[in-house]
Amino acid sequence: MSPPGRPKGEYRSAQREGPPIRDTPRQPTRAEAFRYWLRLGCISFGGPAGQIALMHRELVDEKRWISERRFLHALNFCMMLPGPEAQQLATYIGWLMHRTWGGIVAGALFVLPSLVLLIALSWLYVAYGNLPAVAGILYGVKPAVVAIVLHAAWRIGSRTLKHPALWFIATAAFIAIFAFAVPFPLIIATAALTGVAGGRVLPQAFSPGGVHAAGRGTHAPAVIDDDTPTPAHATFNWGRLAVVVAVFVALWAGALGALVAVFGFESTLAQMGWFFTKAALLTFGGAYAVLPYVYQGAVESFGWLTATQMIDGLALGETTPGPLIMVVAFIGFVGTVTQAVLGPQLLPLAGIAGACVATFFTFLPSFLFILAGGPMIESTHGELRFTAPLTAITAAVVGVIVNLAAFFAWHVFWPRGWQAAQNVGGPDLVALAIGVVAAIALFRRMTGVVPVILGCGAIGWLLRFIG
Repeated sequence: MSPPGRPKGEYRSAQREGPPIRDTPRQPTRAEAFRYWLRLGCISFGGPAGQIALMHRELVDEKRWISERRFLHALNFCMMLPGPEAQQLATYIGWLMHRTWGGIVAGALFVLPSLVLLIALSWLYVAYGNLPAVAGILYGVKPAVVAIVLHAAWRIGSRTLKHPALWFIATAAFIAIFAFAVPFPLIIATAALTGVAGGRVLPQAFSPGGVHAAGRGTHAPAVIDDDTPTPAHATFNWGRLAVVVAVFVALWAGALGALVAVFGFESTLAQMGWFFTKAALLTFGGAYAVLPYVYQGAVESFGWLTATQMIDGLALGETTPGPLIMVVAFIGFVGTVTQAVLGPQLLPLAGIAGACVATFFTFLPSFLFILAGGPMIESTHGELRFTAPLTAITAAVVGVIVNLAAFFAWHVFWPRGWQAAQNVGGPDLVALAIGVVAAIALFRRMTGVVPVILGCGAIGWLLRFIG
C-alpha cells in the first residue's frame, strides 16, 4: 500500500539492506515539484547541454530525486527523439515522480517562462527596432555559452566514458560531425548499432555498472534509485498507449481545425500550425539541426520575417531561458505582426497569438513521445540488450556536444571568419578573455551556470556602455 498522503503508484524511496551512505531523501510533494520546475524554467540558460548539466547537478547530486543511472537512461531515450531533449528530460522525470500531471507540469513550466519573456522582448524588438543594451548583453553571454557547453561535455563525459570503447565512440562521433558533417540522426543510429554489437562482445564496457564511477549500492540513495520498482503508472499497457495517442491526436487536430475554421487553411496562423508541426518532427539533433529548415520556411517560403530578423530572434533566444528552439515564438510573433493577421489595430494580440500557436505546435509532439514511450523505456533500464545501445548513444552525444562547443567558439571568437580575422588583427580577444573567465569560474571555482550567465552578460553590457 502507498504511504498516507502519497498517491498510489508514485515512487517510494528504495529500501536498502545495511546502513545507507546518507538518509534516503523524502518523496517531494506536488507543490515542491511545481516550485522546482517553475524555478528551472526561469534559470535554464546555456542551451540543451547547459540545461541538462543544471538538471543533473540539482536532481542527481543535490536533491537526489533520481539516481545517476536512471537519469542517464532517461536522457539517452530523449536524445533519440525529435524535439528539445532537455525539455523532454524534464517531462520524463516529472512523469516518473508524479504521473501524467507531473510530466505535463514539468514540460510546460520548462517552456512557459521563456514564452512570456520572448513575447515581451519580441514586442520591444518590433516597437523600437534595435536594442543596443541587448546587443551588449549578447556580446558577454555568447563566450559564456561556449564555456558552459564545454563544461557540460566534461561533466557528462567524466561520468559516462569509463571504457576505451566509449572514448572511441565519442571521438568518432566528434570527427564525423566536425570534419565530415555527418547528419546527427546517422551518428545516433550508428552509435546504437555499435552498442548492440558491443553489448555482446564487450558487455563490461556497455553495461550500466561499467559506465558509472559508483558501483551498485555505493552511491547515495535517491528517491528514484537504481533498484526502485517501476510504479503502476509507468508500466507498459497497450490500452493506455492507445488512449494517450488518441488524446494527443485529438488535441492536435482540434487546435489546427479551429484555426482553419476561424481563419482558413491558407491563413498565417493555420500555416504556422501546420509548418511547426512538421518542424517538431524533424528536430533530431536539437535546435541547431532544424534551424536551417525553419529558416527556409519562415524566411524564404512564407516570408514571415527577414533574414536579419531571424538572426536577431536567434540571438534573443540564446539569451533567454528554455530551449533554443523557442526562437519559434519570436518567429510566430513577428510573422503575425508583419502580416497583421488580426488587423492593424490588434498587432500586439496578433503577435501573442502567433507566438502561442508556434510554441504549442512545436512542443505538443514532445509530450506525446514521453507519455507514450516512457513506459516502454522504463521496462528496459535493467536489461543490457536495451541499455547497451543507449550507453553508446550517450558516448556519441559527448562528442557531438564538444562539436557544438567548437561551433560556438568559432563564431564567437572569430566572428568575421578566419581569413578576415587574420587581415584585421586576429580573433576577438575581448570575447576570448570573457570565455576564459567563464571557463575558470565553471571548471575551477564550480560556479553555477546562472551566475556565470549573469556576470558575463553584465560585463558585455558594461563594455557596450563605456564603449
